[in-house]
Amino acid sequence: MGVTKKELFSTAQNNLSTIAKVLGHPARVAIVEYLVQCKQCITGDIVQETGLAQATISQHLRELKNIGIIKGSIEGTSVCYCIDEKKWDEIKKLFTDFFDKYPQKNTCC
Repeated sequence: MGVTKKELFSTAQNNLSTIAKVLGHPARVAIVEYLVQCKQCITGDIVQETGLAQATISQHLRELKNIGIIKGSIEGTSVCYCIDEKKWDEIKKLFTDFFDKYPQKNTCC
């Protein structure tokens, strides 16, 4: 696979692409949906909810944390995860701006 020339694209295009790539895995979508629903939880709760292995969940959480959509705070021996509301709003705006570019008039043949 060739090297992507990210410098050819705008910051918004690169950001949107990175976020879409991370959210492109159904397990990560399920984790985000669960966090939206429950507000906050520990890894074990997500393992129980999804049925995936703890190590797998930890890898997905790391990817979500890397783009900033979730954050975690240490509580004893566990990490409690939640949605980062500021980043959520940024991501929401990024996708809304992207989808709002289409004029909603079918100009195709």
